[in-house]
Amino acid sequence: AHGTSPPELSHEKTLSTMTDWPAARVRSTFIEFFQGKKEEGGAGDGHTYWPSSGVVPFDDPTLLFTNAGMNQFKPIFMGTVDPKSPLAPLKRACNSQKCIRAGGKHNDLDDVGKDVYHHTFFEMLGNWSFASYFKKEAIAWAWELLTSVYGLEADRLYATYCEGDQHKGGTVPPDEETRELWLQYLPADRVLKGNMKDNFWEMGETGPCGPCTELHYDRIGGRNAADLVNMDDPNVLEIWNVVFIQMFRNKDKSLTLLPGKHVDTGMGMERITSILQGKMSNYDTDIFTPIFDAISKKTGVRPYTGKVGKEDADGVDMAYRVVADHIRTLTIAITDGAVPGNDGRNYVIRRILRRGVRYAKQYLFPAGSQYEAGFFSGLSALVVEILGGTFPELNGNPALGLTPEKVSQMIYEEEVSFLKTLDRGIAQFEKFAKQDGGEGGQITGPHAFMLYDTFGFPVDLTLLMAEEKGMTVDSVGYEEKMEEQRRRSKGEAKEGEVVLVLEAEQTDKLAKELSVPPTDDMSKYDWQSVGTGPKPTATVKAIWDGKNFQDSATEGQFVGLVLDKTNFYAEAGGQLFDMGRAVSAGDEGAVLAVQNTQKFGGYILHSGVLGAGKMKVGDEVELDVDFERRSLIAANHTSTHLLNWALRKVLAGNTIDQRGSIVAPDKLRFDFSYGKPMKVDEVSQVQDLVRELIRGGHNVLRQECSLAAAKQVSSLRAVFGEVYPDPVRVVTVGPVTHTIDQLLGDPQNEEWGKLSVEFCGGTHMDNTKEADTFTIIGEEGTAKGVRRLVCLTKEAALLAQNAAAEFEKRVERAADIADMQALDEEVSKMRKEVDEVTMDYVRKDGIKGGIDKLKEKVLAAEKEMIKAKQEAAVQWAQGLDVSGKAFVVEVVDVEGDVKAMDAAMRTVTAKAPDTPACFLSKSARGDKVSCLAVVPKAAAGKLDAKDWINAALEKCGGKGGGKPDRAQGAAKDAAGFDAALAAATEYPTGKL
Repeated sequence: AHGTSPPELSHEKTLSTMTDWPAARVRSTFIEFFQGKKEEGGAGDGHTYWPSSGVVPFDDPTLLFTNAGMNQFKPIFMGTVDPKSPLAPLKRACNSQKCIRAGGKHNDLDDVGKDVYHHTFFEMLGNWSFASYFKKEAIAWAWELLTSVYGLEADRLYATYCEGDQHKGGTVPPDEETRELWLQYLPADRVLKGNMKDNFWEMGETGPCGPCTELHYDRIGGRNAADLVNMDDPNVLEIWNVVFIQMFRNKDKSLTLLPGKHVDTGMGMERITSILQGKMSNYDTDIFTPIFDAISKKTGVRPYTGKVGKEDADGVDMAYRVVADHIRTLTIAITDGAVPGNDGRNYVIRRILRRGVRYAKQYLFPAGSQYEAGFFSGLSALVVEILGGTFPELNGNPALGLTPEKVSQMIYEEEVSFLKTLDRGIAQFEKFAKQDGGEGGQITGPHAFMLYDTFGFPVDLTLLMAEEKGMTVDSVGYEEKMEEQRRRSKGEAKEGEVVLVLEAEQTDKLAKELSVPPTDDMSKYDWQSVGTGPKPTATVKAIWDGKNFQDSATEGQFVGLVLDKTNFYAEAGGQLFDMGRAVSAGDEGAVLAVQNTQKFGGYILHSGVLGAGKMKVGDEVELDVDFERRSLIAANHTSTHLLNWALRKVLAGNTIDQRGSIVAPDKLRFDFSYGKPMKVDEVSQVQDLVRELIRGGHNVLRQECSLAAAKQVSSLRAVFGEVYPDPVRVVTVGPVTHTIDQLLGDPQNEEWGKLSVEFCGGTHMDNTKEADTFTIIGEEGTAKGVRRLVCLTKEAALLAQNAAAEFEKRVERAADIADMQALDEEVSKMRKEVDEVTMDYVRKDGIKGGIDKLKEKVLAAEKEMIKAKQEAAVQWAQGLDVSGKAFVVEVVDVEGDVKAMDAAMRTVTAKAPDTPACFLSKSARGDKVSCLAVVPKAAAGKLDAKDWINAALEKCGGKGGGKPDRAQGAAKDAAGFDAALAAATEYPTGKL
């Protein structure tokens, strides 16, 4: 519970040899220290112990993982915290936060193992002030904890402060206050300037920010190590970062001061522990040594010696570090809700797992020993034993239905899956390395992609293996191939791309000449819609290369397999095809990366590139469907049914028939008959109904039924013109408890109107809550009487909702812009950008309305400004003495406003109708010059108004037009304004 003592004080087990500072004591001392720090004078409570959030930020799709202690406090820093939230009353907090830095902006994955201080998972000890205390207390307490409590030698500590960027023309001043505070504790030569990169923290492109001060510790001592601070020296390391959040970065990059000033600190638990335990490396502490001991015991490999680089000649020490780090990360992340997968954070988890397994298999098993599945996953229980007292959810996370055993099993299943192709992938890599030139060469993009697509090698693993051989990887070529794969996954065929089809001639040959029976695909329904499923075997009955049926196929060929049975879903009913792999069980080790699955006359064709080996007719193959991709499709497919039902409810009284749909992994598209655009309120009602059904967590029922009986159900929705099989598959979902047999037995029951009932042969969610959320992002017409809705589910929907929220905040901030010209520029930008951002359609409409109101504000202000300028110009002109002058040349202070200049001109010509006059005006920004000239009849033939203004404007790079008696013009650069004024004066001189 919030505010209680941290769990490790009474429960944590210390598995290392007891020292003065075991990890458990390091952590608890930090937390107890800040729990005792109260308001000045002793009033109020100390820092509230606030348990670590999970490393999977489900409510913040901008983050792959929680990567800093402040992440869960962002609503406080942003000023958006709900008053009813437990966070709302919080003034001071402390904890040890679980953090992962792998993937995204903060990514240490590639460095783990290569040195002795990088980690993907680490603990961040932190204390926070939310508009409570500020720099004085934060610095004093940091010094007290490090020197008086932890007992660090003061002469080994160095502090940095932000030098700002004003000396480079920026807006951030040097943080002299922090420098002066540190000089109370440290000599001047150990209080060091830090640049903006190291000593200025920003939450993002916009948002809270401020200078920070870092504390660095010299492991060696007895020297002045100031020159080594922030120089990546492993013996002079940053141990604590204290951020002073006092500013807000605006969209235009300007900074404004925040009304409330906050403190956000972070100290690496692993680093401070290594210092207190007198170790030169984080990996030598009792945080890691129990895992190293277990690795050595399980494998028989030599003990860990802490070597790096060339000194680690056999690569064993690097493998120790990789495996220990990665099993900690995996155990923590999966317990908190991440799963190995193909996208986003889940793909990062898969990369980490496969990197760990590869290192263990290649380096930790001495000659004569054999890696067995379960070695890697078996270490998970030890992580729970070490950290389960600190983070109790590791002992069981009931919110996600996860136990330590389930977490270990998930790691084990992924380990087994990768091991099936690891040896083949390594062999294929060696083959590619030889083909691509060996040492000094480059693994080509297509080869790197094939290692990923066929053998499951993340590209960073290929990069690492290439580096070990002194090679590089064509990352650009790899990304091009990945982009092609992404397009295929969305069903977007590139022009000229080969697509295999079976025409009537080929299906006839399969049936009559080759005696191949139609493909049995009923096992496509055997899976779990959360994204898992079995890997059945099948027999290759035919191989089609687009021209002929072949007896076999070899590496690199693009072919289609016809199997006796399959669990791949062939594209139908608007639902896109399955992708995955077909892996030969034979010695050839053939792997077909299935890129497309289509059905032709009862035969299902699995098309793709044979990545390795040779595949023959008669071979047994293991079918490995990409169930994670299918899970995304299933969420969109079931949501299409919910959408169809909701449209009928909201647009009641109209004939709403489905006119087509596309169900892809990234979105769903639904076409329906309706004679006019939907009102925004109607779209909102439809969206709310679908979201309500998703939140309700209703089971999705599927059953084959008699076509005639199913057609009798009153609430049935069928696609106009579609021919259905008999028996037909019925899919139902909704808030009324039911079975499909009950629907068939009482088909006219009015309660069934609350259900979505459709004929459908597609794959679906098991429960509506798996869609997470739902967002409509577009409503448009496609043909006369046909409308289209484009929608998102899962993380894509959340991103669209968050994009709308961010834009709403932008509109709110724009309303505070006092400078009307700056506001007008921001309005123009927002009008352009709002249509470029994928966001909630309903909220986008509200955003556009808000932008329009801001434009009205600008126009009203401009109208008032013009009126005021004209009145001021007239008043100025009335006071201008022109009597007795041959001509008038004057500067009018109206920011280049021609209408105001004209009002002044009319006033002057009324007073002196026979006097030629020329007025100039420039904007304060210097980006506009206006010129207006009038030549009366009395001066006709002597002066030309057009020549007059151009004589002036050419000095500013501008020009104008008009007639001899009246002309006006403009320029965009006021740099030559004084010269223009002189030219305007010179032109009439001597001519009158």
